Amino acid sequence: MEQEQLAKILEAHKLWVQGSADGRSANLEGANLISANLRSANLISANLRSANLRYANLEGADLKGANLRSANLIDANLEGANLIDANLRGADLRYANLKGADLRYANLEGANLSYANLRDANLSYANLRDANLRDANLEGANLDFSCWPLWCGSLGVKADEKLVGQLLFHVYDLAISSGVDISSIAKQKGLINESSPILSHGKELPRKKKT
Repeated sequence: MEQEQLAKILEAHKLWVQGSADGRSANLEGANLISANLRSANLISANLRSANLRYANLEGADLKGANLRSANLIDANLEGANLIDANLRGADLRYANLKGADLRYANLEGANLSYANLRDANLSYANLRDANLRDANLEGANLDFSCWPLWCGSLGVKADEKLVGQLLFHVYDLAISSGVDISSIAKQKGLINESSPILSHGKELPRKKKT
């Protein structure tokens, strides 16, 4: 899509968001927006379903409530973007830069986020069902009230102590509630040994009283 045509669509959309009768909601479904410059663009509730946004610059863009279902966002720059309540179901976000992006309540079901940079991103209440997070960077990211994919799509993720601690707490709590010796299982699978800090930490956890 030509930049001039895109600029007209964005201007009309901006007026629509402001409630002007001269405005018109942006319908960019299936649009070819490869390498498009959409930095700080107002795309609130815009339709970008199946759009090709590969290499696009969406830094600081406002995509709150936007429809990005099945969009191609490979290598796109979404640093600091507002993606609250956005629909990213099935979107391809491989190698995308989502550093500091706000993804609260976003629908990322089935999205491919492998190798994506999600450092300091806010993913609280986001739907990550069937999402592929393999080798993604989640250092400093907030996943409170979200979900963790329990399949190989979460392998290789880079996280910080907070997230690792949250996951460990739930794993140990599950083991304690179920009467399972987690240390024995971990050793059987070759995950830890007697000198492992994980094993020694686990011994410090308080045990629940049996009722």
